Amino acid sequence: MKIRNIAIIAHVDHGKTTLVDQMLRQAGVFRANQQVAERVMDSNPLERERGITILAKNTSVRWGDTKINIVDTPGHADFGGEVERILRMVNGFLLLVDAAEGPMPQTRFVAGKALALGLKPIVLVNKIDRPDAEPLRVHDEVLELLMDLEATPEQFNCPFLYTSSRLGTATLELDEPGTDLKALFETILGTIPPPQATQTGPFQMLISTLDYSSYLGRIGIGRIERGQVHVGDTVALLPIGEPGPVGDGAFEQAKIVKLFAFEGLERAELETAAAGEIVAVAGLAGVEIGKTVTAPDHLDRLAGIAVEEPTISVDMLVNNSPLAGREGKFVTGRQLRERLYRELERNVALRVEDTDTPYAFTVSGRGELHLGILMETMRREGYEFQVSRPRIIPREGPNGERLEPYEELMIDCPEGYVGVVMEKLGPRRATMLDMKNPGLGMVRMRFKIPARGLLGYRSEFLTDTRGTGIIHHRFFEYDLWAGPLSGRNRGVMVADREGVVVAYALFNLQERGTMFVQPGDPVYEGMIIAE
Repeated sequence: MKIRNIAIIAHVDHGKTTLVDQMLRQAGVFRANQQVAERVMDSNPLERERGITILAKNTSVRWGDTKINIVDTPGHADFGGEVERILRMVNGFLLLVDAAEGPMPQTRFVAGKALALGLKPIVLVNKIDRPDAEPLRVHDEVLELLMDLEATPEQFNCPFLYTSSRLGTATLELDEPGTDLKALFETILGTIPPPQATQTGPFQMLISTLDYSSYLGRIGIGRIERGQVHVGDTVALLPIGEPGPVGDGAFEQAKIVKLFAFEGLERAELETAAAGEIVAVAGLAGVEIGKTVTAPDHLDRLAGIAVEEPTISVDMLVNNSPLAGREGKFVTGRQLRERLYRELERNVALRVEDTDTPYAFTVSGRGELHLGILMETMRREGYEFQVSRPRIIPREGPNGERLEPYEELMIDCPEGYVGVVMEKLGPRRATMLDMKNPGLGMVRMRFKIPARGLLGYRSEFLTDTRGTGIIHHRFFEYDLWAGPLSGRNRGVMVADREGVVVAYALFNLQERGTMFVQPGDPVYEGMIIAE
C-alpha cells in the first residue's frame, strides 16, 4: 500500500481543523447520513470552547490506492513541544494561510521548524470566500516568508492552491473556482514524497507522542522507520540518548500486546505493520516520548526529540486561604504533586520541580497560554490550588551578561487606537520593528517586547481598543535584560471582613473600580475584590 504522511500547519483560527473535516468527508470517512460535529478533530472540551488546537491529533484518509496519514498540529508557539515531536513523523506539510490576514507569527514559528527538517511544503491560501480576501497579496507574503526562513530552492518552488475550507473547495488557478478538494488530494500525492523507510531489516521506531487507556495502559505512537512488527513480538525499549548502537544492559524488554493504525477517526487493530506506517503500540510499560523501540537483537537508537526550553514559571501551591476545600475534590499536596508529574508524561515542554516545602511546586512552561491551559484543565478535573505571580526564566550570556526572553508581538487595530496602544507599550519596554497600513482603516504593528512586559497586557489591550483589536505573540529570542518595568499604577479594594457579597454594596462600589466578585460570592478579610 502507498503511504503519504503529512502535517497541517496554520495560525490559530485560519481554518485548519475545518479543512480536515472536509477532507474526511470528501474521502468517504463518514457515512452519507452520519451526524458529525463541527471541528471533529478538536475533541478536548477546552479546544472546542477556545477554537484552538492544543494537542496534536492523528487521522487518515484513503485517496485511490494511497493512505494519507494527516496530523493536525497546534497553531500556537506555546504548544511547540507538541509541534516539534509531530514533525518527526511526517514527510511534508500543508501550510494554511488566511487569504485576508496573511502569514502570522505562529505560522512562521511552526513553518520554520518544518523547513529546517527538510519537509516539502504545499501552500493553501484559505478562506478565499471572505469579502476582504486578497489572495494575490498573501501569495507574495508567503513567498517572502519562505525566503526569510531560508527555504531551499526545492521547498521555495512549492505548489500553491486556493481553498475554502468552509465550502470544501480547492483550485490551482484563482480564475477557475474549485468544486471539491480533488485538486488538493492530487497535489499531495504528486508533491509529498513517500516515507523513506526500509521495509527489510530489524524493526525500529521512535516514540513521538503518547496516549493512555485505562485498559491497555500507556500507548506509544510513532512512525516505523525500519522493518516490520507483529502483535506478540518481543521488543527492546531503549532510553533517550545519543543515536547509534546501545550496550546490552541499557534497555527494557517488553512485548507488543496490541497494535493499532489510524483509519479515519477510529483506531483499527492490526496484526502486523511495516515501515512508513504511523502506528500506536500497547504493552510497553516504560514507554516515554523520545525513546526508541527496536528488535531485541539489534539495539540501534534513533536521534531523540529536541524541545525548546521553557521561558516562564509559576509556583503552584496547596490552597490555604480561609475558603480552602469548598470547590475542589483534590486539595492535598500529594494529590497536586501526582497530577503535575503525570502531566510530564505527555507534556514534553513542561518542567515541574519540588520546592523546600511539600505543598508548593515550581511549574515552568513555554508561555502564558501553555500554563493557563494546564491550570484550567486541572481545575475542571476537581483540583484546588493557589498560583503565584508568573516570572520569566533568565539566562546567562557567553560573557556573563543577564539575558531574558523576548516575544514578537503583532497587533492589528483600527487607526484611531494606534496612539493609545503605543503609549501603553512604551513603559513595557516594547521596540517597534515595523508598521503597515494596508488600508480598510486597520493598522498592523510588529514589536519586540520582553516576555515579562507582556504579562497581563491582553485584557488591557482589548479594553483600550474596545474589543476591535487583534493581538498575537510568539517567543522571539533571548536578549539583554531590558531593565526594570513600572509596577502597578492602580490601587486595589480589599474586603474588611468575612462574609458574602451583596448587590447593594457592589452597586455603591462599582464606580470606583473593576470588580472581581459578584453577588453571592464568599469573601474573607484581606481578600482583593477589585482594582
